[in-house]
Amino acid sequence: MVLTNKFEVRNMIKRIWHGYTTLENADTYQNLLNDEVFPGIEAKKIPGYRSIELLRCDKEDEVEFITIMTFDSLQNVIDFQGEDYEACYVPDAAQRVLSRWDQRSRHYTEIQRRDYE
Repeated sequence: MVLTNKFEVRNMIKRIWHGYTTLENADTYQNLLNDEVFPGIEAKKIPGYRSIELLRCDKEDEVEFITIMTFDSLQNVIDFQGEDYEACYVPDAAQRVLSRWDQRSRHYTEIQRRDYE
């Protein structure tokens, strides 16, 4: 790894959420996110919405998914989710294949980012 002098002080908001499904439903859920849920979020054209990351961890008896959405500000999160901005966003189709999920999303301020090559 080489430090490329890409050091940024940032104040972006990271919205983090966890969902869990069975081993049998994991690929179905992942495809649902890629084919319907993420494009549906993108279609909303939310001001200040910058990205979404999807993490997956296969465990012995279930699969954990984590989404990390990046927004310019907390107001942009409110624009996405409404005044109760910590409420989870789980469309009905996703609820049918998840076994459990966080009812509340957590929000963190990204205060620094260092990129490496």
